[in-house]
Amino acid sequence: MIRNVVFDIGQVFVRLDDRSFRGLLTEKGVDASDLNVLLERVSFNDHETGKLHGIALMERFAGLASMPVSAADLHAKWIDMFELQPRMVDLAHRLSERCRVYLLSNIGDLHWAHLSREYRFHQIGHGALLSYLAGVMKPHEGIYVEAERRFALEPAATVFIDDRAENIVAAQARGWHGIVHSGYDTTLAELRALAVDC
Repeated sequence: MIRNVVFDIGQVFVRLDDRSFRGLLTEKGVDASDLNVLLERVSFNDHETGKLHGIALMERFAGLASMPVSAADLHAKWIDMFELQPRMVDLAHRLSERCRVYLLSNIGDLHWAHLSREYRFHQIGHGALLSYLAGVMKPHEGIYVEAERRFALEPAATVFIDDRAENIVAAQARGWHGIVHSGYDTTLAELRALAVDC
């Protein structure tokens, strides 16, 4: 019986569109065509594991530019990349009335502050484990171990919903159930297949 439902945030509760942010960098002389290469250049994983504060991250992005750009302008674009998925948020709220609901996300301080302020994500469910506070990111086993410890999760009674297959595989290796999220309808059907009352 599933008693715990754990949600990722990005591409689950919000869709991300970073074109405006990368567009500003491109205007300032940065090759932002490949997002993964761009993030590697600023040691993005350090940000999402809490080793690099968000303002320092913006300064690193600014340091890549051949023309002046302020960290404040970059910050404004950085937080302006989210499209809320109301049906998924509503699902989480509904589920929290019947079982335990938690958030487990690779996220940095700036995005979490924005999502909490704009969409009250900190009020969803019964707790959140965020990579920048945990010091470790999915799919590393350590973040799942910490979630189990912090939220008293029994793996066999827990289902994790995430858009990335590798994160689900890592959760399943701990004995969790997993749903690779591609949309509201398919996730709802998979929850019901697990006999989750939603």
